[in-house]
Amino acid sequence: MAKFFYTARDSAGKKITSYEESNNQDEVLSRLQSRGLIVLDITSEHDSQVISNMPQSAARARKFHSGVSDDDLVLFCRQLATLLGAGVTILKCLDIIAKQVSSRKLLNVLIQLQKNMEAGLSLHEAMAKHPVFPELWVNLVESGEASGNLAIVLNRLATYLERNAEFKKKIVSALIYPFILFFAGTGALLFLTLKIIPTFAELFKGFNLKLPFLTQILVNMSGFLSKYFIVILIAIVVTVFLFRKFINTKEGRRRYELFLLNLPMLGEFFRALAVEKFSSGMSTLIESGVPILYSLEITEHSVGNSLMAEAIRNIKDEVRNGKTLSAPMEASGFFEPMVVQMVGIGEEIGELSQMFKKINSFYQDYVETFLVRFTAMFEPVMLIFMGGVIGIMVVGMFLPIFQLTKIGGGS
Repeated sequence: MAKFFYTARDSAGKKITSYEESNNQDEVLSRLQSRGLIVLDITSEHDSQVISNMPQSAARARKFHSGVSDDDLVLFCRQLATLLGAGVTILKCLDIIAKQVSSRKLLNVLIQLQKNMEAGLSLHEAMAKHPVFPELWVNLVESGEASGNLAIVLNRLATYLERNAEFKKKIVSALIYPFILFFAGTGALLFLTLKIIPTFAELFKGFNLKLPFLTQILVNMSGFLSKYFIVILIAIVVTVFLFRKFINTKEGRRRYELFLLNLPMLGEFFRALAVEKFSSGMSTLIESGVPILYSLEITEHSVGNSLMAEAIRNIKDEVRNGKTLSAPMEASGFFEPMVVQMVGIGEEIGELSQMFKKINSFYQDYVETFLVRFTAMFEPVMLIFMGGVIGIMVVGMFLPIFQLTKIGGGS
């Protein structure tokens, strides 16, 4: 029998370093996990290999991208959950994933995670040092470490991330065509205004004609845009910059979100997006064993909508004072009666996480259906608008030619 030195944490988070005698490493791992320990590392007496950074030559040979995308985080979480579920130690998991990751920034983060854990930090403490991991991640990992079900919790987190990533892709895909149509139409109008109309205007000057009212307006508009195009472009850029700075302030963000929520038709869409994100986070947190108050606090900081965050803050205070979750949700005025009733039923039957899942599924379907209808409606409206504007331009440019034809025919 050989000695296997191990590093692990108990359910209280206390670090334990000791050794076990066994015939193989798998037997030691099973023995430690049966005691409820989270195994960080196991090293054989005859093989004192320590997890270290990737060889620089291997890192250089791999193709990297600079940032950390949603897909990078989803893949990392799924790989970590799978490896932990297979009984691989946390440090070994990080080492394996680091050899496959394609984000240079995430690679550096994983290396730092390994170093921090070797220095005695738990996984959630090491993650908390890196902004690349949202607060939701850190708290779910902490919950998994405390309960000894880290692999299960990470599987739920990976499922949550995959579902959200897929949902985002559907939204982006639905909006691509309207944006392409809008920019193509804008480009066509600018081309007509800055290139075609000036050419006709120069042609008309040679005939000493009194231009029709519509033609004169188009020529004046074209001349103004041609003369001040750079100034207008700079003004638009400055306006966008100032607007972005304004909505990054607390009051500016609040007013902007209030404006979006009060828009006809679109207001319900933006409200549905906020409720979808809230219900998605709550279902994952509660299912992973995070207490309701703590779940509300985490969701408040991750929901991405200041008005929703304010409503969640008030709900959290009411729940802390002993009220049920559904009552303050109804009083907030942010949630539809259906949502409040489903949450109330979930509280009564003890299936709150499942109810939040159903709410999330409903709002995802609502958003997807809305986008399909919006795209179907936007296309004909945009085409009719563009056709009308271009038609007016064409008529305006040909009116003087009709006058010349009449003059020529009369003479």
